[in-house]
Amino acid sequence: MSRKTVFYVAFFIVLVLGFYVAISSMIPGFSEKRFPPISKVEPFAFTNQDGKQFTNNEMNGKVSVVNFFFTTCKSICPRMNNNLRIVYEQFKDQPDFIILSHTCDPDRDSVKRLKHYSDSMNVNSKRWMFLTGRKDSLYAAARLNYKIDDPKNFVANINDDFLHTQLIALLNKKGEVIHIYDGIKPSEMREMADKIQVMLREK
Repeated sequence: MSRKTVFYVAFFIVLVLGFYVAISSMIPGFSEKRFPPISKVEPFAFTNQDGKQFTNNEMNGKVSVVNFFFTTCKSICPRMNNNLRIVYEQFKDQPDFIILSHTCDPDRDSVKRLKHYSDSMNVNSKRWMFLTGRKDSLYAAARLNYKIDDPKNFVANINDDFLHTQLIALLNKKGEVIHIYDGIKPSEMREMADKIQVMLREK
């Protein structure tokens, strides 16, 4: 192959890559459509910090950020939720955006305690919801719906099971998990915020 041919082949490859990058940035969700979602949320019903039922139906048409924490956690949970707070501040006025923080410790994290935690965060309870429910249902949601923990971690006795993860799921308006982020890494939170901005423009 001559040097001239190699040059033209290389030029064509660079041109195609440049065109793909340009199209990806101009068309919301272009790159997303090329890959299947990680999972899709199944029906659920939990209780939020205001004592009201929250179901999967209320996620329809919204970009959702989902994590799991517990109020007495002194390690990764405060760091994760502080990072999420920055994301919340950026999108708190967007009606099609919500954060769902599920407790890993429903025996201690009552509705009253979650309300106190929410108030201490000074957030809008319609935009950032703190959810509780049956422990087995919460853990099934984390591992099967949102894929932020390995299903193999289930133990025979739910009372002996405990979930502790800094992973955060990002869902599109169809209720599909499209990406998992590390909630204690600011760089990944910035990446998630950029992605949310694009997704909110999608119809």
